[in-house]
Amino acid sequence: MKYSGEGDISGRELRFGFIGCGFISSKHAQALQDVKKASLCCACDSDPARAFSFGAANGVRTFTSFSEMIGACGDDIDVVSVLTPTGYHLECVSQAASSGKHIVLEKPMAISVSQAEEIIEVCQHYGVRLFVVKQNRFNRPIEALKKAVSEGRFGKFVLATARVRWRRDVSYYSKDKWRGTAAFDGGVLSNQASHHLDLLQWLLGDVDRVQAMTAKRLADVETEDTAVGTLQFKNGALGAIEATTGARPLDLEASISVMGEGGSVVIEGYAANEVRTWQFTEPRASDGAMLNELRRNPEGRPVYAHTRCLQNVVDSLLGLAQPMVDGQEGLKTMRLIEALYRSARRGAPVHIQSGPPPLLVNQMLARAPVRLELSR
Repeated sequence: MKYSGEGDISGRELRFGFIGCGFISSKHAQALQDVKKASLCCACDSDPARAFSFGAANGVRTFTSFSEMIGACGDDIDVVSVLTPTGYHLECVSQAASSGKHIVLEKPMAISVSQAEEIIEVCQHYGVRLFVVKQNRFNRPIEALKKAVSEGRFGKFVLATARVRWRRDVSYYSKDKWRGTAAFDGGVLSNQASHHLDLLQWLLGDVDRVQAMTAKRLADVETEDTAVGTLQFKNGALGAIEATTGARPLDLEASISVMGEGGSVVIEGYAANEVRTWQFTEPRASDGAMLNELRRNPEGRPVYAHTRCLQNVVDSLLGLAQPMVDGQEGLKTMRLIEALYRSARRGAPVHIQSGPPPLLVNQMLARAPVRLELSR
């Protein structure tokens, strides 16, 4: 089944259906309320109580399976948001794409590069668009930093770093049986730090090679809760990633810093959303705004970045904008994450490779389906 084309949806409101009614679905539902030309029409979750609770809170029809939802609401859905644990992304994207629906996919894109490549190929096969959620790109300070990079204000890059210091204790990991598993969740690098690895590459360009170490220090789970890594960008600059869910007793920060011959910028806060340092060797009058009214996201709008991210999805589908994060952009982050894990296992530097070719779609579709836990 091929989707008939974007001309069918231009000029009207786009309707979203959610797969998964867990924690992240509430953020997406709240964000959609402020997205122009978009609305939520239905959702599904394998947990009936969770589906019912979400439906009651958001005033939409809910179901306990995607097949039930698409059977009842298929003609009303333009976009499916896949908000499940990562290990179920491929299966859910396959179901939604084969129904002719465009895809919004939560981070991380997949458990592995090979699965991410399959996701891209499935969407191409069915002629639907794929958008990966990287909402931190839409933080006001990050957008300003990207603009400064694009304008060449840093000159030759020297160093870029990302630090993720969050608290995820036993109460977090015990909420759902998939949390902390290698097959369905992933560790701190692929889950919590994926946004920040994306930002490093988005700001400074492709990475050539990495070296990393991982450890399980506090969390009694399958995957790592702490990781450090060094990066060498293709432009010669160096980078570093420091990530842990072992911050105690509270979350500390998620920060990004960029330094070059022309200046230094540090953005911190809980989600890389507040300017701490903004200084350049050639100051501009506009720099003052970065340390005043533009130094953080708007007050009272906790899902500001998600709203901007979903607005970009809608505008892209309506032909009003270019997509900020498509499947290929999401795949770049997956290749970086997988290289860091490979380096940690080997205890040696690893070059970023393009990865193996994707499996044929008919091979993927022939696999036996798994029972989906549709909550993140």
